[in-house]
Amino acid sequence: MPVWLKVTTAVVSVVLIGGLAFAGYWYIRLQSNISSSALGAGNSRTDNVDDATGRLQILILGSDTRDGKNSNYGSAEDSNGYGNSDVMMLMDISEDNKRVSVVSFPRDLLVDIPKCTDQKTGKQFPARSDVMINEAMSEAGIGCAVDTVNKLTGLEVDHFMMADFNAVKELSNAVGGVEVCISDAVYDPDSRLKLPKGNSQVQGEQALAFLRTRHAFGDGGDLGRIKAQQGFLSALTRKIKDDGTLSDPVKMLNIADVVTKNLTVDDGLSSVPALITIGNRLKTIDVGKVAFVAVPTVPAASDPNRLDPAEPAASQLFAALKKDVDLTDPEGKQKPSPSPSATPGTSAPPSAAPKPTTPAAPYDKSLQPVTVVNGTAVPTRSQEIVEALVAADFTQVGQFEDAPTPKTMVYYGPDFADVAADVAKLFGIPAAQVAPSPGISGVQLYLGADFVSGSKFGKTTVPKDIVNQTAKDATCQTANPELIVQDAG
Repeated sequence: MPVWLKVTTAVVSVVLIGGLAFAGYWYIRLQSNISSSALGAGNSRTDNVDDATGRLQILILGSDTRDGKNSNYGSAEDSNGYGNSDVMMLMDISEDNKRVSVVSFPRDLLVDIPKCTDQKTGKQFPARSDVMINEAMSEAGIGCAVDTVNKLTGLEVDHFMMADFNAVKELSNAVGGVEVCISDAVYDPDSRLKLPKGNSQVQGEQALAFLRTRHAFGDGGDLGRIKAQQGFLSALTRKIKDDGTLSDPVKMLNIADVVTKNLTVDDGLSSVPALITIGNRLKTIDVGKVAFVAVPTVPAASDPNRLDPAEPAASQLFAALKKDVDLTDPEGKQKPSPSPSATPGTSAPPSAAPKPTTPAAPYDKSLQPVTVVNGTAVPTRSQEIVEALVAADFTQVGQFEDAPTPKTMVYYGPDFADVAADVAKLFGIPAAQVAPSPGISGVQLYLGADFVSGSKFGKTTVPKDIVNQTAKDATCQTANPELIVQDAG
């Protein structure tokens, strides 16, 4: 063998061995960084989707635990058990991998927490009602927070990622700071946020303060805080994309090291390849199709300092998520569901209900008894339908909850076929789903799982202006007037 060939072979061998050793070192290092926990807390689940190709829902949590490196932000008594979720966002990646919806849950939102079992100790905790959502994981662990979101939304979370305070500081340092904007100079002594008016680069402690502050933005409530968090994440997303970080191995390894050291994931994500799969999906998505929204809320009836889901808007949002609607362009993506009796290649039956054999005399809508039965398993679903009936002059309307049913039906008693036809027409319910029922007095509209949102059957209503911003938008947060200062520099 010629000397030059021997030398070349030796050099290539050294490079390959060195590269493999380098890759092996980083693989072992990143893998050893990862902490994991059970996805659920003992509640039933269906099969998981394919992370590489399926519709994927990941619950992102920020823990307020004061253990270890987080001890500077309060005492251990400030967070009980597993700690509370300081941040709770559901990241929903579409199956076609063209868009992402990020839904924020206010920590003051009152919800029902299901019965949960601590997967480490086996201890069971009973279901609770009207509890702040950020308390869901404090007793039984992260899995209980996942189960609570599933119960609230009717969705099924596939994975979770939980980070602590230190993760924000180190990640913001790793990317060289994140640009944020605020309308006026502010100082919040509680979170230690101190920023001048206009644009600022925040990293480390100031980045954490920007995300943690409860009082600096809006009216000092949780909704202003959510918008600031969404603005920060949008700016972080743009910076990572614009800086070419996703195609720079050195930068990516640095970020991966920082993130994995401060991250707890479910068992299904507890490997480097699994995390790379998620990263590969996210890096190709247009930032204009990353929509940040918040669960619609109103002041809680039981406590004005807490929040309840605003209906019907909250149920409409959850229904739109179930149907994988593009929240940035809902009208362009909606496709009405075909009639259950229709088959591919055939025409759907007429939407009007059967007419009486002889013409019916005009009737007074205000005198016709119509009952709305909620069999959708979506709380307060009847409200929107009742409002539509009353607006159409059917004022004698009753409502009640019943067992979930898969199919919407309009039932009518003797001499009410014409009324049933008009009710069906009002909501666009197909004729095949209108039927006589001698035991009913008047008309009964039985709402099923095929009609969980909106006032037109087969269509999903998306709440108006539900998207706060996309990752493409650079926003400026409104300072809370009570914390504005003359000079926060």
